[in-house]
Amino acid sequence: MTETIRIKRFHARPVIVPMNLPLQTSTGAVAKAPLVLIDCETDQGARGHAYLFSITPSALKPLTAMVTEMSDLLAGDELLPFEIERKLTQRFTLLGLAGLQRLAQSGIDMAAWDALARSRGLPLARLLGGAPKPVRAYNSKGLGIMPAGAAVEEAHKLLAEGFQAAKIRVGRPDAREDLAVVRAVRKAVGDEVTLMCDYNQALTVTDAIQRGEMLDDEGLSWIEEPIRHDDYAGCARIADALHTPVQIGENFDSAFSMQAALSAEACDYVMPDVQRIGGVTGWLRAASLAHAAGIEMSSHLFSEVSAHLLCVTPTAHWLEYVDWADAVLSTRLDIKDGFALPSEEPGNGIAWDEAAIAKYLVR
Repeated sequence: MTETIRIKRFHARPVIVPMNLPLQTSTGAVAKAPLVLIDCETDQGARGHAYLFSITPSALKPLTAMVTEMSDLLAGDELLPFEIERKLTQRFTLLGLAGLQRLAQSGIDMAAWDALARSRGLPLARLLGGAPKPVRAYNSKGLGIMPAGAAVEEAHKLLAEGFQAAKIRVGRPDAREDLAVVRAVRKAVGDEVTLMCDYNQALTVTDAIQRGEMLDDEGLSWIEEPIRHDDYAGCARIADALHTPVQIGENFDSAFSMQAALSAEACDYVMPDVQRIGGVTGWLRAASLAHAAGIEMSSHLFSEVSAHLLCVTPTAHWLEYVDWADAVLSTRLDIKDGFALPSEEPGNGIAWDEAAIAKYLVR
């Protein structure tokens, strides 16, 4: 009989780490990654790890405090992720299951699943009923808003890291500049390389259709988040008007919002973010929705955990790769010949570099 494992605490530590490639998007520049590192400590010694990306440094302290409050609620409970979700959802319903609350709960969930996998001596993918296997990946850590020449140079660097696909940020004031960059990168890397583009919600519906039609003949695999993320009716108009597939989903804050988007036929593809969708538990629900709808599902950020989750996603499409947490990790996600190779070690593939954490810790 398997011994009961109980939660001692979820320990949260805020850090700000440098990014290897600062990223300029239509919403602004990001040069450092504010992260909340979470450890799930159990009475049997198994420890689970996860991290959250708070987007802005000002959110680090309240996000850390939210994780700590949740930890106090869960101390002494069994390490059962579905029960953890039920308890936290019930407790925070009046606050609202979105924003920082959603991020914190997702981080708790990811760390809990990692601790459970480690306690069983299994990689996360195997705990979930699958197996670690190569996952098609694209490099997304660069190719921000920049001149065409710089974009060509950076594209070569990103592909040289073992990738055969990359994503270009678009949304410049002049649509012709976006088109020029896409064409320059395509000419430089060739037709064999997969390219996507991301507007980061920069446009109106009318602009998105006009700009999308300009890009329709450029061989892009998708156009991502052209307008406000929750304007599903507008997204549906764009998806209907364009030949290039429309990708959304990083801002789904639950399986319910994803279902609303699917019901509205708002997109051709979906890409939930594991820290917004509800962690591993929320991802599994989203994967079931995608499977039922017959729609391909990619990941957003959080490459280590997402690689395992895509191994058990029936309609798995692409892993988005970024290295923003690498500065505080002692292991890295392997990339080879355009595929991510999830760790075969117990857990989700995250292991801390404690010396680096001490260096970047926000006190």
